[in-house]
Amino acid sequence: MAEQPEDVSPQEDPAGQPAAEPAGPVADPAADPVADPVAEPVAEPPAPRAVTEIKKPSTIGGIIYLVALAGALIGVVVAATGSWRSGVSWLALSLLVAAGARLALNDDDAGMLRVRRKGLDATILVVMAVSLLVLVASIPDQPG
Repeated sequence: MAEQPEDVSPQEDPAGQPAAEPAGPVADPAADPVADPVAEPVAEPPAPRAVTEIKKPSTIGGIIYLVALAGALIGVVVAATGSWRSGVSWLALSLLVAAGARLALNDDDAGMLRVRRKGLDATILVVMAVSLLVLVASIPDQPG
């Protein structure tokens, strides 16, 4: 005959009150790395770089990226201050330079020009550049 399990009830303290259950999981002090004096010390994170520290590009693609960025910035400034057609043309030319560099460089040398696969990166840059050039060519001059 199988034995019936006894009715399990919470333990009572000597005053007859049920004992309080622990608030959360009981931590094993032996498993706590902070309490374990034999545990390996945790390496401190490296000190943050100063905000004014400038890191030079380590690849040719990083240099070309900065050149394309400078050309795009020139285009935005020219478009905002004067001839918008010239400014947008500068921007489109910068995108075409970036696309050509992305196609010419291998993935290891592409630096910040590398975001996705080579073909997709170049296609996106060329489509944006051609779209801007079509915009420049198709909008007629407005009478002043």
